[in-house]
Amino acid sequence: MTLDIDKVSALIAQAAAEEVMPRFTKLSAEDVREKGPGDLVTVADEAMEHRLTPILARLMPEALVVGEEAAAADPGLLERLASARSAWVIDPIDGTSNFAEGRPFFGVMVALLDRGEPVAAWIHDPVARSTATAVKGEGAWLDGHRTGRRLGVSVPPADPHDLKGTLNSGFFGDRVLAQRVQSRRDRVKPVKSLRAAAHEYLRLAKGEADFTLFTKLMPWDHAPGVLIHREAGGTGRYLDRSPYRAELTKAVGLLMAPDETSWLALHRLLIEDE
Repeated sequence: MTLDIDKVSALIAQAAAEEVMPRFTKLSAEDVREKGPGDLVTVADEAMEHRLTPILARLMPEALVVGEEAAAADPGLLERLASARSAWVIDPIDGTSNFAEGRPFFGVMVALLDRGEPVAAWIHDPVARSTATAVKGEGAWLDGHRTGRRLGVSVPPADPHDLKGTLNSGFFGDRVLAQRVQSRRDRVKPVKSLRAAAHEYLRLAKGEADFTLFTKLMPWDHAPGVLIHREAGGTGRYLDRSPYRAELTKAVGLLMAPDETSWLALHRLLIEDE
């Protein structure tokens, strides 16, 4: 890949330092609004996306750019993602609720897609001033692509019941499956959700948690993290066992695990009929 991964990291970090962090813990009531029930957007989300969109467009003029806030204003953008040869997806602030509440668990997520498959990814933590990156086939790295710390998923315990992770089991539209997962939580070691996919993926890629089950599947929330997790050695698939595709926003759930054996064990313990 000819794209300079660390240059993109620096551009994202600079934008976050200038657009996001000056507004952290300083938002007024007028700076926060609801796009939908419980779905917040702040002036910082909008400023960050407006900053990044032209930067990424200049780096690859042929690529579609799909930001979360632009897609909220124009749903047709998301439809175009399915047919785009190449595309950027941007989550200007993942974990907006945390950001609005002054909690430090939020991040900036960016991915480059090739026919719907993530091939390059960035997750930037503006509070820690740290960035995880990945390129397909080149591993996942923290603070310097191929020069920083190489990321690696956890070594799973011998007993799958000892696997620890988050169970985000809303399962929009599938109450039976939601109830099943909730009733089986004690079969594993659930940990408290950080309420931000960016930090859930960072936790997985650093080996600080074993698994995560996601049920809200917008591309900007997952395309970056799926690639970083995969390049850190992990396994992730939809609950129907199909591989991740950024445009598949209506899938029932996305399960991330440290390896194939753990994925199959979690699927059996939490999802399958008995």
